[in-house]
Amino acid sequence: MLKVVELFAGVGGFRIGLEKTDKFKVIWSNQWEPSTKTQHASMVYENQFGKKGHSNENIEEVETKKIPDCDLLVGGFPCQDYSVATTLKNSKGLEGKKGVLWWSINRIIREKKNKPKYLILENVDRLLKSPSNQRGRDFAVMLSCLNRHGYAIEWRVINAAEYGFPQRRRRVFIIAYHNSTKQYKKLKENPHDWIDINGTNAKAFPINEINIEDLKEFKLINKKSSNITIKDIKSISKNFGISNKLSLFLNTGICLDNKVITYKSIPNYSGNYKKLGDIIEKRRVDKSFYVDEKDREKWDNLKDSKKIERITKDGFKYNFSEGKMIFPDKLENPSRTIITGEGGPSPSRFKHVIEINGKRRRLTPIELERLNGFPDDHTKLEGITDTKRAFFMGNALVCGVVEKIGINL
Repeated sequence: MLKVVELFAGVGGFRIGLEKTDKFKVIWSNQWEPSTKTQHASMVYENQFGKKGHSNENIEEVETKKIPDCDLLVGGFPCQDYSVATTLKNSKGLEGKKGVLWWSINRIIREKKNKPKYLILENVDRLLKSPSNQRGRDFAVMLSCLNRHGYAIEWRVINAAEYGFPQRRRRVFIIAYHNSTKQYKKLKENPHDWIDINGTNAKAFPINEINIEDLKEFKLINKKSSNITIKDIKSISKNFGISNKLSLFLNTGICLDNKVITYKSIPNYSGNYKKLGDIIEKRRVDKSFYVDEKDREKWDNLKDSKKIERITKDGFKYNFSEGKMIFPDKLENPSRTIITGEGGPSPSRFKHVIEINGKRRRLTPIELERLNGFPDDHTKLEGITDTKRAFFMGNALVCGVVEKIGINL
């Protein structure tokens, strides 16, 4: 049984996925939301898993010695500064308020005498190309830090729907192996095979056989030695990607001893596929979720295509355009990505609306939980609104993806 520390725990998606395998046990967790007085997510976490070993403190202020040693450290560290919901211009990456929390992970690893054997980190795929003025810098800094602490790293951008899950949710999963592990040694012996055959991601989420000629290789910093120093990390932060229009990091890759091998992989999945219709509640749904007829036109207009002339503060005119969205959402397809603003009755371009027996309605909290693989009513708790429950699922990960990674790790 591998001991797990879960950071940025939210309502426990990592824990659900890992403990479902019976190979992992979360011994300590932390959830803290600095922007809210009432810690709703932590309340849900404690309600489901108990208060023992759970911390509801700012992780930046938690001393490393208070965090128990573990075999595996996991975290979906806050991603607002990388999110596609943030415009490129406003994406601050590691320098943003949320992005700086990466340094708490780095600090814990650095200060731990007995370092975790493994790390599993999750984020939006924007991470691979942020910030907009230094494509890939943030990810390069993270890789260089992990290399410095003795880890080899693999990553993969995984769209859950491409591997049979009922939601099109695209996230990058980063797995790191300490140099004391057998995985580190195997990766170092044959890095190319690790990408599409032997790696944890390759076994959990098969891809087409790689074409060696399509592999891209480069160093994080141009130097003969493979050792990464603090000076090197500062140089990477200052200079990496400075003149690149596109990120050097593709959707799949590994990094070891300052060397990156990356590849644009294509999923190779032959199992069953779930769709939105598979998770719909069979019981009667409260009328508050049904679209009010007086708002029907607003919903139609928001979902429709549009071209609007706008003017910037500087007086510059430009055309803003949006494509037409499928409306209502098709039950025979996987759902679109759940967003944090999913809850509430007000019309929205991005909220899900389905049609059953000629009536249109929004998705219920239980349906949103099912799309991420959470148990029914996992987030139900006195004082937690349906809107807040939807917010939790917009921030959550697909538990089944974590389960597959855990099984193959």
